[in-house]
Amino acid sequence: MADKTISLRIPELGFIAGTRGALGAGLGLLLADKLTHRQQKKLGWTLLAIGAATTVPILINVIGKARRSMRLAA
Repeated sequence: MADKTISLRIPELGFIAGTRGALGAGLGLLLADKLTHRQQKKLGWTLLAIGAATTVPILINVIGKARRSMRLAA
């Protein structure tokens, strides 16, 4: 399968991140009364870890693109 490249602007990336956050928060609210406090805590930490782990590579990519474009403009 061929690799595809998609360019995103910072506001678009922010929108994607915001919607992911809203999705996670909504899921948490829907499940809140169905889980014990211990289960809620485990789920919360797991979602936080997944969110952080998937966001860091995106940020690194965006920062790298920004630096490269600044070097090319100079």
